[in-house]
Amino acid sequence: MEPAGAQSFFERLFGVPPQPQPQVPAPQYRPAPRRAPAQPQPQPQRPSAPKEKEQKAEPAPPVEPPPAPYEKELLRLAEIMGSLALLRPLCAAPDGPEWQARMQALLDAEGTTPGRRERLAGAYNKGYQAYALTYRICTASAQEASNRYLREGETLARTISSRYGG
Repeated sequence: MEPAGAQSFFERLFGVPPQPQPQVPAPQYRPAPRRAPAQPQPQPQRPSAPKEKEQKAEPAPPVEPPPAPYEKELLRLAEIMGSLALLRPLCAAPDGPEWQARMQALLDAEGTTPGRRERLAGAYNKGYQAYALTYRICTASAQEASNRYLREGETLARTISSRYGG
């Protein structure tokens, strides 16, 4: 029989934390050592004809159009969808698997340029990762956050479509 230990403040609030599992360290990348050449190699002389690659100028990258007037709201909606993509399946909601497909549909519809697609995907990932760090199991606060995000996302989607069409 073990002696009774004093409970900490957090253990009284949240219960005894699960025992940590041994983690396998991630392999670390180590670049191969560089070998210095023993002696500089003489370069054969070539005629000084301009190279074909140097003659052609690379085309300038396409200029991205200015952001849409609803860009801020759209990025927030993508962030909410990322959070719901984690929270809804975590709490076994019937619409859990749909959130990734909904984000893909948003990317297909609104990701008109590579920069915009990247911003939308970044917002989605930000929302997903914010809750991935916090929740591993469904709790009452996870359900409440999920419900709040459903309401906020619905309001945002309705606002965007009514103000800007769609």
